[in-house]
Amino acid sequence: MDLQSRSEHDLMATWGNSRDPLLSIVCLAYNHADFISETLDGFLLQETDFPFEVIVHDDASTDGTAAIIRDYAKRYPSVIKPIYQQENQYCQGIPFSTRLFAQAHGKYIAYCEGDDYWTDPHKLQIQVDFLEHHHDYVITYHDAFMFNSQGVVRTPHLQGKLRRDASARQLMQARPVSTLTVCFRNLVQELPPELHGVEVLDICWWSLLGAHGKGKFIEAIKPAAYRVHEGGIFSMRSSKQRIQMTMHAYYSLARYYQRIGNQSLYEYFMIQVFTQALASISPLNKLQALRQVFQNISINLLRRLNLGA
Repeated sequence: MDLQSRSEHDLMATWGNSRDPLLSIVCLAYNHADFISETLDGFLLQETDFPFEVIVHDDASTDGTAAIIRDYAKRYPSVIKPIYQQENQYCQGIPFSTRLFAQAHGKYIAYCEGDDYWTDPHKLQIQVDFLEHHHDYVITYHDAFMFNSQGVVRTPHLQGKLRRDASARQLMQARPVSTLTVCFRNLVQELPPELHGVEVLDICWWSLLGAHGKGKFIEAIKPAAYRVHEGGIFSMRSSKQRIQMTMHAYYSLARYYQRIGNQSLYEYFMIQVFTQALASISPLNKLQALRQVFQNISINLLRRLNLGA
């Protein structure tokens, strides 16, 4: 059945008597008029035996994104819950994405931005079934492929060791997952103050979720589609900009874990900050920076030895 012939009644026919959503799909959109229909279609083609809602947030788009969302919300009023901003929230540094989790009614959150899309109609059912039966896991994820207007850029999105389950510790260390593929327990509904202003919030979510359980990689789900385009917030940034954004997230997590007394994670993220900083500078400056670090370490060590003498 294609979406043109699938009414809201058809979508909800397998949901039983309950209409309280077990899962909330959170979708952020900004100037995605060329893509948002494909994204929403991927949600509405999901085949589940449980109710779900779609919270789609338009961040004051200046193209036709909001109009397209209104059309879908009119055709699927019980499923699609639109939010329209009059002023762009992202530019104000407001962590609105996490705030949407607090507004969601679902026990689980599935996340996908308005320029990406899902390809497997059984995705949500598979992920929710797993989480319902494995309470020691807090998040499930699967693979994705990257593509642009010329075609596939890279597949699979997750490489090597990332195509595996994640321990709780690995999640707390902000282990990368494909954000557009996740389904997780709705446990992160507000951010610690240290994480306000972080642009790559998804790695912070995984770290906070790690306090509640493990992560499951489900290879059986067909890869989702991650679109690389000029309007992409992260994908089209320069390599140096992406490093700086990630470094800021790591530093913010380090400050958070320092405040709550988790010394090992504080030290882990500070090492990541140092590693990212080295990655962003030239080879000559790297040598100079390393020389300065070792010099400082040596001076501090000598001072400690002298004090102990």
